[in-house]
Amino acid sequence: MALAAATAVVVAMIVLQIVASRSGFEGPLDSLARDFVGTPKSMSVPWAGLALGLVGLTNRQRVLAVAAAVGIDVVFVAGRAVTDGPFGVGNGPTWVLAGIAVVAAWRWTEPQRSSALLGAGLGALLIAATKIGDVWLQITVMARPAVLDQYVELADRAFGAPSWVMGQVVDALGPVGYGVLHWVYIELPVAAIAVALYQLRGGWPSHHLVRTFLAIGLIGPLFYLVFPVVGPDFAFGAAGQGAQLGDYWPTTIPTGTDPTAFVFDGGAPRNCMPSLHTAWALSIFVHTRSGPRWLRWGGTFWLVCTLMATLGFGYHYAVDLVAGVVLCLTIESALRDPERGWGRFRIRLVVGGAAVFAALLLSYRYLAVPIAAHPMVSVPLILGVLAAVVAAFHATFFAAPDSALGRWGGRNASATVRVPV
Repeated sequence: MALAAATAVVVAMIVLQIVASRSGFEGPLDSLARDFVGTPKSMSVPWAGLALGLVGLTNRQRVLAVAAAVGIDVVFVAGRAVTDGPFGVGNGPTWVLAGIAVVAAWRWTEPQRSSALLGAGLGALLIAATKIGDVWLQITVMARPAVLDQYVELADRAFGAPSWVMGQVVDALGPVGYGVLHWVYIELPVAAIAVALYQLRGGWPSHHLVRTFLAIGLIGPLFYLVFPVVGPDFAFGAAGQGAQLGDYWPTTIPTGTDPTAFVFDGGAPRNCMPSLHTAWALSIFVHTRSGPRWLRWGGTFWLVCTLMATLGFGYHYAVDLVAGVVLCLTIESALRDPERGWGRFRIRLVVGGAAVFAALLLSYRYLAVPIAAHPMVSVPLILGVLAAVVAAFHATFFAAPDSALGRWGGRNASATVRVPV
C-alpha cells in the first residue's frame, strides 16, 4: 500500500508538471526543485515535513537531523545573501528528510527501518501535497472560467450575509486583530503538525491527525471543479481587480435575486466550496478533544480564529463553512477508531454525511432563490441537518460508553477501544 501510494504521488506530480509546463506556470517538480536548490516557496512546510520525519528516529538521531537541517539552511541563506537573493529557509529540512529516507532504506534494519520510512514518507507526502495543491488551484482557474458566486451569495443572505458582517468586525479589530487572524489562517499546517507530534510522541497510533488532514486535502479539492466559487472579496470586492460584479464587500450587500453563473477573468482559484480551511481547523479541534487542557484550548482557539478569518477576510461564504464541517466529519468518520471496524455505526455516518454534503451543494445551486426568500424555513433546515451530523458523530465517537447516546453510536463498554489523540 505504501509503495502504491508513493507511486500514485509521483505519477500525479509528473502529470501535473506536464500540464503546468504547457500552461506556463510553475509545476510541482519545479517547486520541489526550489526546495532543494533554490528559494523554497514555503518556509514552514519543509520544516513541518521534517518534524514528521523525526517521529521514526531515536532522540540522538533527531538531534543530529535537526542540527544538519539548520546547518544546511544557514549555508543556503548565506549563499543567497551574498548573491543578493531573497531570504528563505527550508532547503535544510528538505535535504535531511530525503537523507533519512535513503539511509533508512539502504542501511537500517527492522523495526527502525519501517518506522523511519513511515515518518519520512508522511513528511514527504505533506510537502508533495502542498505542491500538487498549488497546481490544482491553477487548474481550477483554467477549467472553470465561470463561477457560481451569485448563487452562494444569495443563499448566504438567509443567514444575514455573515461574511459582510465579519468583514466589518475584522476592520474594527484593527491591525493587531487582523495580524493574529492572518497568522492563524496561513499557519494552519504548523498547528496541525504540533497536534500530530503530540499524538505521535509515543509511536504510531492507528489513527492520527495527519491521516485526516491528507484525506481532506485529497478529496476536498475535487469539488472545486464541481462547484467553482471564488469568494466574496473576489466576486463582490476589491480583490477581484476588475473582474468583480461590483464594489460591495464588506459594506454593501448585493440586492439581485436572479443568480447566474458569470465568467470571472481574474486569477483567483475556485477554492471556496467547500471551505477546506474550516474542515482542516475542525479536524484539529476534534483531534485535541481527548488531550490535556492546553491542547484542547489550542484546538478551540485555532478553530474560532479560522472561522473568523475565512469570513472576515472575504475568502468564504457561511454556507461554504457548513459544507466544510460536513465534509470533515464525514471523512473523520471513515478513518476514526479503525479498531471498531465497519459496522452499522460507521456506515450510516459516512453514507449519511455524504448524502447531506451532496444535498447542501445541490440546494445552494438549485434552491438559492427559495433559500434566500424563506430564511425562517431554510436556515433551521440547513442548521438542523448540520446539527444532526455533529450529534451523530459525537454519539459514535465521544459519548460515554453504554450511555443512551453511546449505545446508539455503537459505543458499548465491552467493545469500545480508546484511541489516543
